[in-house]
Amino acid sequence: MRTNLNEEKTRQDRRSGIELLINSEFKDLGEFSVRRPLPSAQRQRVGPFIFFDHMGPVDFTPGNGVSVRPHPHIGLATITYLFEGEIIHRDNLGYVQAIQPGAVNWMTAGSGIVHSERTPPEMIATGSRLHGLQIWLAVPTKLEESEPSFSHYPATDIPVVKKPGITIQVLTGSAYGETSPVVTSSETLYLATQLATNAELVIPTLAAERAVYVVSGQISLAGTILDTGMMAILTPDIEPRIHAITEAQLMIFGGEALEGQRHIYWNLVSSSRKRIEKAKDEWRNGRFGKVPGETDFIPLPD
Repeated sequence: MRTNLNEEKTRQDRRSGIELLINSEFKDLGEFSVRRPLPSAQRQRVGPFIFFDHMGPVDFTPGNGVSVRPHPHIGLATITYLFEGEIIHRDNLGYVQAIQPGAVNWMTAGSGIVHSERTPPEMIATGSRLHGLQIWLAVPTKLEESEPSFSHYPATDIPVVKKPGITIQVLTGSAYGETSPVVTSSETLYLATQLATNAELVIPTLAAERAVYVVSGQISLAGTILDTGMMAILTPDIEPRIHAITEAQLMIFGGEALEGQRHIYWNLVSSSRKRIEKAKDEWRNGRFGKVPGETDFIPLPD
């Protein structure tokens, strides 16, 4: 019987280090569009990473910017990481934090948190450029109802690995001899990586589940060409080599596989559908906390 060519290529990719390739879907958020490779029909999560939005780069003309009104989260943690621009985070715990390039901002929703994200007024007045990633991470089921919290780690606190033609920020976890100070709820690896043209990097088995996302540029990963917006889920226990065909920005990420299923509705993540229904009812009836100084909010979607 003749072997299907796509099946044979998949087997070859797995042997070389790629388990699955995902092309991002484009999602229109109103003010701009994002690339969203996770969750996808092919794969819901990699380690704890369950939602992966690539914002921009987008140029805002004077008078325009990001204006995400207060909205709720449960059962997850978020990381907002910027390459360019600035966003002001405000939440119902009272935190007000300017999110700037290179910093790590870790928000644990736990039993419930409400936050807003907006371009600073002075940047709205002049116009600005925004480029970054917004990530959600599922948390272990035993921590889904933990107390909400917010932690900010400035870029100067994040360790950097430098090799010829390579710069790696170790945002979470341990890699290439450095360990991030960011406290996570489970084993989590997140590396912001810049490669010069023709630079090469081997990806060790740094986590049980690993993936590579191309933020910009073009690379060859285990002999397969990946362009901007593509994600490769790596085969366990294989250490593939990246070759930068052009200058490239990558995110290498993953972690331990969390137990059980996760359900997603809007901004709510939980191992329990009933818990999501409860959160929907609480938001619909105004029983979440309020962000100080803000009166508007995003209604529950129909």
